[in-house]
Amino acid sequence: MKIQMDVDPSLVYRPDIKSEEMREKLEYRNYTSGPLLDRVFSTYSLMHTHQTLDFVRRKNATWESCSFKKMTIMEVLDWLDDLVDESDPDVDFPNSYHAYQTAEGIRKEHPDKGWFQLVGLLHDIGKILALAGEPQWCVVGDTFPVGCRHQDSIVFRDSTFHNNPDTTHPIYSSHYGIYEPHCGLENVLMSWGHDEYMYKVMKFNNFTLPEEAFYMIRFHSFYPWHTGGDYMHLCNTKDLQMLPWVKEFNKFDLYTKSEDLPDVDSLQPYYQSLIDQYCPGTLCW
Repeated sequence: MKIQMDVDPSLVYRPDIKSEEMREKLEYRNYTSGPLLDRVFSTYSLMHTHQTLDFVRRKNATWESCSFKKMTIMEVLDWLDDLVDESDPDVDFPNSYHAYQTAEGIRKEHPDKGWFQLVGLLHDIGKILALAGEPQWCVVGDTFPVGCRHQDSIVFRDSTFHNNPDTTHPIYSSHYGIYEPHCGLENVLMSWGHDEYMYKVMKFNNFTLPEEAFYMIRFHSFYPWHTGGDYMHLCNTKDLQMLPWVKEFNKFDLYTKSEDLPDVDSLQPYYQSLIDQYCPGTLCW
């Protein structure tokens, strides 16, 4: 079943939604109207024009050494006070608040899973790339594989890829492209952004989180996969085993967004204790 991208597609996967809540929830990920639509469309247009296989390879080579800066997790979160995500149609406040909102939503429903709560706090902090000089179109927004055909559930699929040179390449525009069937997402090059960057930071700094956490971080913006149902022809058994965890994370990433901002100062001691357990000290970014 194809899911329309003009409403929040993850409604399909949320088990606890009440019918009277539906109207409010449909406002999430609305890509057809709203006060932020022009900004969002512009960001995706630039992303879908410039995110080519060659571009992604260059960005991976630039950032995989994690030699940009040394900071603690809390220092990075404080830096995100200066960032508003230009691809997000739902919120217009600094990303640091969204980190705590997501973490607290997970903490409420999964009080026994500190590692999962920490994923909520960490999931978007790779967006510091935008504060390090990268344009937002290669930092924020939904991700997708490069080097193969762009699938239909990518947001603005039909109106933003016309100037991307990979769309006319005989191999890069084919169904499998440069990949083998069911090669596994770990062998697929994703459009460059905060997901892939944070995954590299976690690996480089030897975070002791479980494998599910690495999958959530790396693929939480891969909506065409975890929500649109596309790119299954590239997935292996491990990807399908991890998919329910990514979907579980997704509902907190979306449904905790609110203009009711959390008291960060009161929450910091608890989350510092989780940081100390899984990713302590000064890290390489």
